[in-house]
Amino acid sequence: MEEQSLAGTLKETARGVDLQDKRFFSEKEVNRLRYAQEELRFLMDRNYPVSPVIKLIGDRYQLSARQRLALQRSTCKTESCKLRRAKSLPLNRLKEGPIHIDGFNLIITLEVALSGGVILLGQDGTIRDLAGLRGTYRIIDKTDKALELLGNVFKELEAKDITFYLDAPVSNSGKLKVKLLECGNQWRLPLQVNLVNNPDPLLSQRERVVTTDSVILDHCKSYFNLAVYCVEHYIENAVIVNLGLDE
Repeated sequence: MEEQSLAGTLKETARGVDLQDKRFFSEKEVNRLRYAQEELRFLMDRNYPVSPVIKLIGDRYQLSARQRLALQRSTCKTESCKLRRAKSLPLNRLKEGPIHIDGFNLIITLEVALSGGVILLGQDGTIRDLAGLRGTYRIIDKTDKALELLGNVFKELEAKDITFYLDAPVSNSGKLKVKLLECGNQWRLPLQVNLVNNPDPLLSQRERVVTTDSVILDHCKSYFNLAVYCVEHYIENAVIVNLGLDE
């Protein structure tokens, strides 16, 4: 379930929340997912295609569609995990130069965490959500909270040169750009927002990237694992499901 109105209005909205998540990600179910994850990684390390393997393992363990998505989003090849972790920069280096942010990737993850939705800690050490908005986005009450949180983090870590990249084809990307630019003025930070058709190839060529997108992480020169820091230090009672069991 992508979004759920909590009070029948747009003023309070939960993003990425599913009413069955307590059952899907109970302690017992997470243990089952870890067994399934071991099998998935074994086959991924041997270059089996992911989609049919997810179906095979999902059928074997009788996983729900949401659990299968969680399994896919939290698992990667052993070698990929090592390479991604090696590219991760310490956050105290954030102040040393420009940072390039995968805008929707970061903001939606924070909106989901603020909504009480499931946040996955994966094997590569990054976190991901299960919102699955697929090209549609609208600003909700958690958007302002997420941006306020980011402002506090940027000030704490002394960020100096910030560029957000937003997918132009995604609905309401223009409105989010306006919000971000307004926030930049309030934060008194040099902040740019670029609307591009597809941020992935641009960010994949850069260093000092902020994202949890697996394609970008595999190709970029370096990145900051900022989403983990934001959730762990600024969002109390975030629902974090740990599927990063072996690193």
